[in-house]
Amino acid sequence: MELQLSRRAATPNAAAQRATRRIFLVAGLGMAAWAPLIPFSKSRLGIDDGTLGLLLFCIAAGSMLLMPFSGRLIARFGCRALIVACVATLCADLPAIVAATSLPVMAAALFVFGAANGLLDVAMNAQAVVVERESGQPRMSGFHGLYSIGSIAGAGGVSVLLAAGVAPLHAVLAVVLVIAIAALPAAGDLLPRRAPEGERPAGTFKALLHPGLLPIALLCFLMFLIEGAMLDWSAVFLHTERGVDQRHAGFGFTLYSIVVALGRMVGDRIVDGIGSRRTLVLGSLAAAAGLLLIVTVDRAGAALAGFMLAGAGLANIVPVLFTRAGNQPDVPSAAALPAVTLLGYAGLLCGPALIGQVARQFNLTAAFAAAAVAVLAVALLAPRITR
Repeated sequence: MELQLSRRAATPNAAAQRATRRIFLVAGLGMAAWAPLIPFSKSRLGIDDGTLGLLLFCIAAGSMLLMPFSGRLIARFGCRALIVACVATLCADLPAIVAATSLPVMAAALFVFGAANGLLDVAMNAQAVVVERESGQPRMSGFHGLYSIGSIAGAGGVSVLLAAGVAPLHAVLAVVLVIAIAALPAAGDLLPRRAPEGERPAGTFKALLHPGLLPIALLCFLMFLIEGAMLDWSAVFLHTERGVDQRHAGFGFTLYSIVVALGRMVGDRIVDGIGSRRTLVLGSLAAAAGLLLIVTVDRAGAALAGFMLAGAGLANIVPVLFTRAGNQPDVPSAAALPAVTLLGYAGLLCGPALIGQVARQFNLTAAFAAAAVAVLAVALLAPRITR
């Protein structure tokens, strides 16, 4: 059975929709700006892949320690206050990450980075659910598409600046300026203090055990794990495995992000045309094919094409999963969405560390091959979560 929101001729909350789009945009911008800088940080600190993976785990630690409290924070302070605080923290922390010259300082900066991103991810998705419901129209793919556009701007913009010889610190300061300019006008139209849909934000961990929600949450974990691999390891893979200069290695994630953004911008029409189940199955198969292309053909051009094919396949899987989670008949969305987000971003933030350990034991090629196998779980479970 396909779940559809009723369509209305009017758009009663246009300002809230615009504000939500801006926040998804700056969230993607801030997160992806880090990707092209990873090889520089790795070289500056003089660490190997395994140590880098453990260092990146600090992002996961910061996020996962605070994310379980996100529902209570939203209920007490509102989406607006939490989102503004997280965006301000990111603007202060990004330069600290780039300037870090020791492992303890880098670990602390990445911990804060993870905490701010984790809370922001939950808060902006809570905002998106309410705005979508109040508009009476499908909006989730569009919101996530703006996140992808932010990723393009972050990864691509920083990559261009680095390729032009701009110092990493100056490049990230430019990103901070853009984030501030984009986010400030949105603050007044974000949701004030209230729990989404008036529901209590309790029961997040209990919701994960619900038989209808658990497979969705597990698939979110796998999909975000793969996204984390793309974010944190695509540039390293292209540089170390395919010989791409580190100044240009960030373009792999940029191409991936472009295709994801384009796919999500037409995502609602794709789902309306072929249905949620086929969207999940075909997307899973395309993503697996792209990842296999990356690891089986020893050419930089083939790897770039693989990143694009993987992006096309992955583009609409997560928005469909979020829609299914938010429409569970006997699980309040105030519990279901934080639960799915929590487990999903556990994959996003823990995934890079897992990839690093696989790379240490084998190599990055084996790590990306494992991701190709993992994405096929979507095709296997799609009939269960869309019936």
